[in-house]
Amino acid sequence: MRSSYRKEDVRFLLTDITGRVTPQPADERERQIQAGRHYSEMLPVEYVPGLRYMEAYEEALKHNAALTAHAVGRLSDKIMEQKGSDTVLVSLARAGTPVGILIRRYIAKKYRVLLPHYSISIIRGRGIDDAAMRYLLGKFSPKQLLFVDGWIGKGAIFRELKKDMEGYPGVSADLAVLADPANMTKLCGTHEDLLIPSSCLNATVSGLVSRTFYRDDVIAEGEFHGAAYYGELADSDVSYAFIEAVEKEFVMVNPPQKPAAAGFGIREAEEIAAHFAVSDINFIKPGIGEATRVLLRRIPWKVLIVEKGEEDPSLAHLLRLAEEKNVPVEYYPLAHYKACGIIKKLADT
Repeated sequence: MRSSYRKEDVRFLLTDITGRVTPQPADERERQIQAGRHYSEMLPVEYVPGLRYMEAYEEALKHNAALTAHAVGRLSDKIMEQKGSDTVLVSLARAGTPVGILIRRYIAKKYRVLLPHYSISIIRGRGIDDAAMRYLLGKFSPKQLLFVDGWIGKGAIFRELKKDMEGYPGVSADLAVLADPANMTKLCGTHEDLLIPSSCLNATVSGLVSRTFYRDDVIAEGEFHGAAYYGELADSDVSYAFIEAVEKEFVMVNPPQKPAAAGFGIREAEEIAAHFAVSDINFIKPGIGEATRVLLRRIPWKVLIVEKGEEDPSLAHLLRLAEEKNVPVEYYPLAHYKACGIIKKLADT
């Protein structure tokens, strides 16, 4: 799998499907998804971010680089304490990939240990990539593997992972994430709703790699799940600029983690669905990362933000996107999250 990341930072266990699948615009993908087609059977068109959006991203990165670095440090310390120096980082492509790179670099700097780092696919409703798991278990013992992702929104991927690991004795279903506002794992850098830049820019902050793909007329039996390389976006690639901006803020002793909000994020998502009469919980996407994805890849109905959210630099890119796409923004008393995206039900339009 091609990417703009260096091999020493990550090895992708993915099949390169560049040029074999035509990316589709958001409105066409959304129609097909809501008609019953699985999201992993299509690739989205990805665009060069606009100047105003990039300005908002750069401002958010400036305000959040140190917070992100502290989350990386706290999470890395937990990994070394719980798993030790023979850990193999297995990031979930693609949001987990830059996080895995940052964890690997922090541990190398503080503990003088270079952990192997691979990136594999897991797809909601399709499961983990069995070919990739067989490859990893052919090289490492089950107890060495540790899954890494960017954040937990409602926890759908975490639940998928727990279900899938029942078929892999000895492999832990623990998921290490930078941000867990849903309050589902202790293996996190923060329970706050932290801005993770891979949600803001998609491929251009993720090694120019697409989201993962699986369709059996393209991926042969025994092959890894697929992804495409967006080489045409190379001039806008900030993958290493992001890594280096956070790495500059690494400290060896990090501020203590703030306590999580009471309860679980999934309950808040269910309350939001009930309040807005949304029958499908999958249309509710809580958290900064998930709300951004709704605006970038789906057809949004509205975006909810916390009171005075317009003053929060980590939400500036979200408000900019909503403005550009004419999506209404509404204040809402969110407890676990700073923002929530709600997908439009196309049957209602």
